[in-house]
Amino acid sequence: MLSSLFLLAAFAPAPYQPSVQAWTFNRFTVFEAIEKTAAAGSQNIELFPGQKLAPDSDAKVGPDMSADALQKLKDKLAKHNVRAIAFGVTGIARDEAGARPLFVFAKSLGIQILNTESTDAIDTIEKMVKEYDVKVGFHNHPRQANNPNYKVWDPAHVYELVKNRDERIGSCADTGHWVRSGIKPVDAIKTLKGRIVSSHLKDLHEFAPGGHDVVFGTGVSDVPAILAEYKKINMQGSVSVEYEHNWDTNLAEVAQCIGYLRANRGQ
Repeated sequence: MLSSLFLLAAFAPAPYQPSVQAWTFNRFTVFEAIEKTAAAGSQNIELFPGQKLAPDSDAKVGPDMSADALQKLKDKLAKHNVRAIAFGVTGIARDEAGARPLFVFAKSLGIQILNTESTDAIDTIEKMVKEYDVKVGFHNHPRQANNPNYKVWDPAHVYELVKNRDERIGSCADTGHWVRSGIKPVDAIKTLKGRIVSSHLKDLHEFAPGGHDVVFGTGVSDVPAILAEYKKINMQGSVSVEYEHNWDTNLAEVAQCIGYLRANRGQ
């Protein structure tokens, strides 16, 4: 029995997949973001819509890319041994005809997760998730005091939205925006009761709306406890470093964050 337990542990999938959100390098092109992601030690990238493809191209990333631009993106990813694991934050249309090109685009790149705030499209999203086997995470920006209709900042609201839906639909847990909303990330994770499919991981220098990113483990977000919770719920999705500070010169800090994720993942 004991040897069987050891075998199960040895072959159990590692929790979460370290990644870099390309928004971290939004002052650069996608090609440059891929290069920087590889240099930071990550084999995964989360692309975002509208980023310019390359210095010598006017193409932008998204479902409207030409076949030629899409192939160039695939070639660039392959050259640097980087996978496009997620895409967002992106809108998702309420009607199937409008939503379908996004899911086709995701499958064409091997993208596993789409991150969105299009809660009004939940019925269409569930149909697409079942058809294409792509996960969808509802992302949270900070609470908007003057906009009571903005509700996805609240993990309890997101849980109520997804709890009776296909298990491939859940939260894209943006820990930094939780902190900016006055929520402790570990409390939010527990509120979501395991319904987390992806994460934008941030560690902030102070527990306040104006907190900025710092290297994981040096801020107030309690990243060790966050990762412990992700392991506890066996979160298999992307955990993307989204470093929104020192925009032009943040590669070394991003590399430290990726190293932290890999070390705490056990790889």
